[in-house]
Amino acid sequence: MSIITVKIPTPLRPLTAGQAEVKIEGATVGEVLRKMDSQFKGFGDRVLDDGQTVKRFINVFVNEDNIRDKKELDTELKNGDTISILPSIAGGN
Repeated sequence: MSIITVKIPTPLRPLTAGQAEVKIEGATVGEVLRKMDSQFKGFGDRVLDDGQTVKRFINVFVNEDNIRDKKELDTELKNGDTISILPSIAGGN
């Protein structure tokens, strides 16, 4: 199984006890995000719709690639990959 680094955005860090990065095992993005929810209660509610898709205002990248351009939650991971979770920012004039 691959060890993946998950980069946590500031708004979600209260769910991870302030951690900016978490190392977790997983073969796909979906598996990693579900394990994150098991380890950090409420994490999945903030990132996933019904545990099946990434919320539309959240972008998830594996290394430099947006998973929406890949296989979404079925995107396969390899050892050393980094998942970055980026909430969309709106507002302004």
